[in-house]
Amino acid sequence: MNKRILILLFFPIIFFGQGKKDLKTNKLFDGPYIFIKENKLIEKTIKNGKVYSTIINSKSYDTVFYPEKSTFSKVKKIVALSDIHGQYDLAVELLKNNKIIDKKLNWNFGKGHLVIVGDIFDRGDKINEVLWLIYKLEIQAEKKGGKVHFLLGNHEFMVLQKDLRYINKKYKITSKLLGLEYNELYGDQTVLGRWLRSKSTIIKINDNIFVHGGVSEEFIKKHGSDLDKLNIMMRKNIDFPKTEMKSSDFYNLYYGQKGLVWYRGYFEKYFDMYKEYLKDEDITRILNFIGSEHIVVGHCSHDEIVQLYNNKIFGVDSSIKKGEYGEVLFIKKKRFFRGDLNGKLSEFIDIKIENKNKEFLLFFFISLMILYFIYFVKEHFSKDKLK
Repeated sequence: MNKRILILLFFPIIFFGQGKKDLKTNKLFDGPYIFIKENKLIEKTIKNGKVYSTIINSKSYDTVFYPEKSTFSKVKKIVALSDIHGQYDLAVELLKNNKIIDKKLNWNFGKGHLVIVGDIFDRGDKINEVLWLIYKLEIQAEKKGGKVHFLLGNHEFMVLQKDLRYINKKYKITSKLLGLEYNELYGDQTVLGRWLRSKSTIIKINDNIFVHGGVSEEFIKKHGSDLDKLNIMMRKNIDFPKTEMKSSDFYNLYYGQKGLVWYRGYFEKYFDMYKEYLKDEDITRILNFIGSEHIVVGHCSHDEIVQLYNNKIFGVDSSIKKGEYGEVLFIKKKRFFRGDLNGKLSEFIDIKIENKNKEFLLFFFISLMILYFIYFVKEHFSKDKLK
């Protein structure tokens, strides 16, 4: 199975011309899409606008995927990023330069955990390539004692629930050629579709919560803080079309502005929209609800990874979707670092610790001055007595 995955991951290298505005059907390369039909696996690829369909070994891929637990502890190193949105080449460059993967695109992060905080889908034109890369890295990381966590973001739910407003025009051609709606390419009778349906929406690693949008106080009070139950709840109606969901109680769960994948309330520019003006104590209260010290989110785009509320909240959507630049967040021994596109690390300083250090240095300096003054006075009086 792994050999086949490695071959498929080199397939994107020949996907030339995908970013051009004048994309034509006869220049289209896409796939593979692996469909499950009874006991057979059918691989469909598009090369130069032609569809090639092949029955492959039924053992080439797993077809049953089990959800993982939602909480992990004693993890020594973590790296996170989000909102790749089909920017395969930039994501690969970022992961390579930060030594998460090697030059051959294989896992290079040992026993560390990589977290994709949602939104691989939509906008870009190399969605499938990113998905297969993450699929492969997940297998490789497991063998090295590490983990890859691909969390579902709002755009994953949108595609699976037939909201296709943001798909790249390339995939409209793909859908037409394959005779399927785009969401059906990731339906529950496909390998990637089943894999996606096993994924979590929110997880906790050490003292850090990872979720695409965020955790609002309103949501947690209504639905509780049991992460396993929250993930089961989010998976339960994953195939319920958005148009039909509007008349149900599930709509706010997946599309509500206070939900896990849409919430933006931590960021000041959205305060007016939410009528919430969160302060440090409000964030502390939310963290206490979920038993965590930090929350790492995507969804809200920035020029770089940012921290808010004295390192309590980290925003890891560094606008990779633009295809120009991106960053990763490293967490090591409760210290947080930005890893830029060149692999250079910059630490986020905890203001409270910094202030304590300043207070200690000030105290030390004053104490030293007092001791020096006492010493000076003693020496002065000793000399006077000798005279």
